[in-house]
Amino acid sequence: MLSLYTIFTSTIIMTQKDLKEQAKKVLNANFNEDKGFTIPCEGLYPFQWNWDSGFIAIGYAHYDVNKAKREIEALLSAQWENGFLPHIVFHNDSDTYFPGADFHQSSLHPLASKTHKTTGMTQPPVLGFVLKEIYDIVEDKADMISFIKHNIDKVFHNHAHFYTHRDPNKEGLVYIYHNWESGTDNSPIWDDIWDTFTPPNYTFERMDTTHVDAAQRPTNREYDYYLNLIEIAKEYNYDDAKITELSPFLVQDPLFNAILIKSNAALIELYEIIGDSKEKIDILKAWQEKAITRFNEKLYNEKLGGYVHYDLRNEKQIEFLSSSSFTPLFAQIPDNARAERLMKNLTNKFKGNDKFLCSSFDPDSDRFNPKKYWRGPIWINLNWLLYKGLNNYKYKNLAETVKEDSITLIKRYGFYEYFDARKSITENAGYGGNNFSWSAALLLDLLKD
Repeated sequence: MLSLYTIFTSTIIMTQKDLKEQAKKVLNANFNEDKGFTIPCEGLYPFQWNWDSGFIAIGYAHYDVNKAKREIEALLSAQWENGFLPHIVFHNDSDTYFPGADFHQSSLHPLASKTHKTTGMTQPPVLGFVLKEIYDIVEDKADMISFIKHNIDKVFHNHAHFYTHRDPNKEGLVYIYHNWESGTDNSPIWDDIWDTFTPPNYTFERMDTTHVDAAQRPTNREYDYYLNLIEIAKEYNYDDAKITELSPFLVQDPLFNAILIKSNAALIELYEIIGDSKEKIDILKAWQEKAITRFNEKLYNEKLGGYVHYDLRNEKQIEFLSSSSFTPLFAQIPDNARAERLMKNLTNKFKGNDKFLCSSFDPDSDRFNPKKYWRGPIWINLNWLLYKGLNNYKYKNLAETVKEDSITLIKRYGFYEYFDARKSITENAGYGGNNFSWSAALLLDLLKD
């Protein structure tokens, strides 16, 4: 069978209709009909991932609303009693992924799900804005509102968990205790934090490098840090208070917090549509006011002209630009002057005539790696957030560039997990897992117009 790369580099040109049909085939092939969830891709990621499912549900909303609903329900079915939503739900058994359910041992926490094995960490809380996106997409608004009414309080409960347990300073900014919670797993952002502690050398069998070239994945030594953070959390039964006190990794992430703020805003809109929700709306508005103010005070770096991560354990900014630096545009956090600086940074540093938008890390940095996971490649989900964010501020031309670059990469290489930003590449520049679900799902949304 010809690869998508072979097809796209021949004389065959796929129409938008062809692309949409191929995207639907990817999603449908990755959907588990019995359990009602979608794997990110075969082999490499055999379970349900939290923020993946949100983006995937947006794609389904364009052609199969029932699957979109089932995707969300499957994720919420594993919610812990305290509102926590884990980053992986182990609905099924598989030996193609490490670390699996037996390593994570979520049952150590007394309020963990009693019906599902999960991890004890989370991911960016997308479900709030996802529900609003789906509501806007579907034609049958009444049916969707009925579904939202049944599930919205669970999402609210998840947000309440963050502000109760992950905001030790009560400043409206929540922390992550593991790099996997950021979604940007091996970003160079974390390199300096790794220098602050020394984990053991663990003995383990990597499964990801049996599916994907090891040059595109984190190193074994990086995995030692990842596993050590989980072991610390397990030692204290995933107790948030103990993690706050003792974890060497405690970071306020602009991507994570921007998504939480955007989801807060979406919940306010949906509760207003539903009606009779004044108490929850008032709580959400109070969270928003505090969060947006503190976000701008604490996470903006004037020298770099962008938003950066804050190392809460060591009380300092981590001074690097990444694709996460621009996600506050999605949540309409910056004022117009700061939005202008972000736009200029994107244009001058991340774009250029030789690069597609938008690299996941500063392409001028000596830490940039165009092939290695979150150390430089382009990710379609971050581009989707950026496209939406630029449109919020009426930067239509740059938004269209992000959109067209995303479509071009998928047309040229296929539905890969991530892509090389360099336009000069002549070989296949689609990396990681192929037939990747959120690449397919968000392409459908980008092509909706």
